[in-house]
Amino acid sequence: MLVIVNAIPAAMKPSAPAPDASAPALPDALNARMLQRLLSALGEIRAAALQLEATHAAAIEAIEPAHRASARNLLHYLGVRRHDIRALQADLVGCGLSSLSNMESSTLASIDSVLANLARLTGSAAAPHPPGPVDLRTGALLLADHAHALLGAPPQARATRIMVTMPSEAAHDPRLVRELLEAGMDVMRINCAHDDAASWKAMARHLRAAERQTGRRCRIQVDLAGPKLRTGALRELGQLLKLKPERDAFGRVLRPARIELVGAETQPVGTAARIGVSADIVRRAANGDRLRVRDARGKTRELPLARQDAHTLVAELGHSLYLQGGAVIELWREDSRLLTGSVGRLPAVAPPIVLHRGDTLLLTRSAEPGCDAMRSAGGKIEVPARIHCTLDAAFLQARPGEPVWFDDGRIGGVVEANDHELITVRITHAGAEGSRLRAEKGINFPETQFALSALTDKDIADLEAVVGFADIVALSFVRSAADVTCLEDHLHRLGAGQLGIVLKIENRQAFENLPGVLLAGLRSPPVGVMVARGDLAVELGFERLSEVQEEILWLCEAAHVPVIWATQMLEGLAKKGVPSRAEVTDAAASARAECAMLNKGPYIVETTRFLGDILGRMHSHQAKRRPTLRSLAVSQKV
Repeated sequence: MLVIVNAIPAAMKPSAPAPDASAPALPDALNARMLQRLLSALGEIRAAALQLEATHAAAIEAIEPAHRASARNLLHYLGVRRHDIRALQADLVGCGLSSLSNMESSTLASIDSVLANLARLTGSAAAPHPPGPVDLRTGALLLADHAHALLGAPPQARATRIMVTMPSEAAHDPRLVRELLEAGMDVMRINCAHDDAASWKAMARHLRAAERQTGRRCRIQVDLAGPKLRTGALRELGQLLKLKPERDAFGRVLRPARIELVGAETQPVGTAARIGVSADIVRRAANGDRLRVRDARGKTRELPLARQDAHTLVAELGHSLYLQGGAVIELWREDSRLLTGSVGRLPAVAPPIVLHRGDTLLLTRSAEPGCDAMRSAGGKIEVPARIHCTLDAAFLQARPGEPVWFDDGRIGGVVEANDHELITVRITHAGAEGSRLRAEKGINFPETQFALSALTDKDIADLEAVVGFADIVALSFVRSAADVTCLEDHLHRLGAGQLGIVLKIENRQAFENLPGVLLAGLRSPPVGVMVARGDLAVELGFERLSEVQEEILWLCEAAHVPVIWATQMLEGLAKKGVPSRAEVTDAAASARAECAMLNKGPYIVETTRFLGDILGRMHSHQAKRRPTLRSLAVSQKV
């Protein structure tokens, strides 16, 4: 890792008498005064690193003994990074010495190696120092061992594991789970914000069966939901389902809309392909009969019927249909009307709130349905828009002047007032034509200091439901070391202290408290960090995201803690089947982490396979931030 001046292959060196080892020659390009200055500056930085370790001696004693070397190395790294060493770095390179740019995993050993080389160049003896907690090889090996303990062994072809978020279908589709495992999934992610305990257990059961069938091993990570900070429900205007055929550019029908009709008591809520109607109609209808219905626009539509089975009718529609819940529907056979019934429940229609810059939005503590602003005939707002904010703590701690963001940063504003029941927000960021805010969208208060636990009552109940099959528990909404300690205490209470912990860094406080959070995590290994880049971008600013994720990678490598690279990885490929160039570049960059996370989507199996191929290619070129210098095929072309 660290190289000395003028490292020339032996075969290329001219023959010359052996130098006097007791008096090494000083190269002309090097200035003795500069070398002494570098020795002094680097010695002061080393002393600062040890001083920071000394001030945290009690914290180190509380850490699991096998991980104390990692904690000490983290403190050494933090001690160095308290200084701006850019000029020092440039001088070291100018002297033909390796810089300290890759010192994360073995900080003190890296400094000592450079000090020894500087001493040789000055012809003096290196000052004796006790060895650091890790040597130049051990740091990287510790990180690999800790990643293995948390995430399992990496595949032979790549060092970065692949984590895949389970869709709801995984609870009742074992084939999907097996296909993901065969495609390269190394960690199954179950999100407790969705589905229920029975579904989570079914997903885990399908995975264990797939492991036996394929011979591949896979860990299970369960993400606790954490405090819910989202928009509430919106006021419903009714129930409506829009059905339309597929048409070509000239408006000709390429494929009619296909609808399944079942008894209303069997399917109380409709979807785009399945709706409920009166049970008598389903029982009496025969092939060739027709349904006649008047839609929301007052247009009468006829649906020719075919029987699929005893409980289901099928109709194909060549025209658009805006179907309302409860609409009158008639069964016709030839020219006779046989029955009159009604349409069952359909999805609720809740129009989004449309917000422009300068608008006022009221966040309500009460869970009343939200609604758009009421405007005068001239467009002036008479009653501001309002929507429920699901986190009570926001009404206790948000202060005027603090920013607030909605829907992954698409809409932004500033708190103008907070009376503990209503938070008044002035919108400062929205689209030129206005932005739409819907229910169940995330809210971020990046500068608000929330004093609440990362573990909710629901999380504690969910934890009790999952410890029997989980390998890893991920803690959402981490803000401080106390949150980590709280989770550790509950795991030990449940007799599950051996489970791995992943700390999700998704807000400003978590990032700013990361050193303490890492030290707390090392008390109960195995531990890892998930970089939730979507929320971090909103909390810290999109312009800072690249810088922040680099800092997280550096600190975690110094602590020998594995990192999971998360949020919107290959999202276009997973959802639409086609990746963007930016997504592919991002996927390649994720090879610097120990694990890359994919979210769910219709093309998730193909996406898993695609990511595995990218990570395999990058593995031969790069280890963390260090190029491995594999031979390049293109170099043979000259």
